[in-house]
Amino acid sequence: MKVLLINGSPKKEGCTYTALSVVAKALNEEGIETEIFHVGNKPIAGCMGCGFCRKTGKCKFDDTVNECASKAKEADGIIVGSPVHYASASGMITSFMDRLFFSSSAALQYKPAAVVASARRAGTTATLDQLSKHFTISNMPLVSSCYWNMVHGNTPEDVMQDLEGLQIMRTLGRNMAWLLKSIEAGKKAGIQMPIKEDKIKTSFIR
Repeated sequence: MKVLLINGSPKKEGCTYTALSVVAKALNEEGIETEIFHVGNKPIAGCMGCGFCRKTGKCKFDDTVNECASKAKEADGIIVGSPVHYASASGMITSFMDRLFFSSSAALQYKPAAVVASARRAGTTATLDQLSKHFTISNMPLVSSCYWNMVHGNTPEDVMQDLEGLQIMRTLGRNMAWLLKSIEAGKKAGIQMPIKEDKIKTSFIR
């Protein structure tokens, strides 16, 4: 089993990466393979709703979103990390997630997922709420921890001094491993996936 951890910070090895590394270590100790994917520091265009991906299965903008999508489709679980920018998720990871899920959400359904937020001080819960919505519209179980999934610090060294935050990350990793193993055991026991209904859409316009 494998978990893909997406580093939504433009800094490859900053605070967000540090938090995700702690989660990855806990997963590895539970026998779960991990990969940390960095979204990069180049501009990422937002979704235009052009429908190109519905015809091809890939986003029209062929960048790190498509690269990550192929990895996400193969993974058993997804964890997304973001720094806090202006009390919410970074613009980069917001555009990234919009396009990833517009083009690939069908392939990600029922995979356990979690969000990790990194901040100097505030805006973490807004970031968690914002990014979790990509999962909760896509039939993906959310994985929690012993507190909200956040770390605090202005540098990686600061984050490593956030003892409570580090415990939250370790617990998140172990909880993700437990859920993945439980799902695998359920499959072996013959438990079927939920019955999926045809999509019903209403506009509320009378």
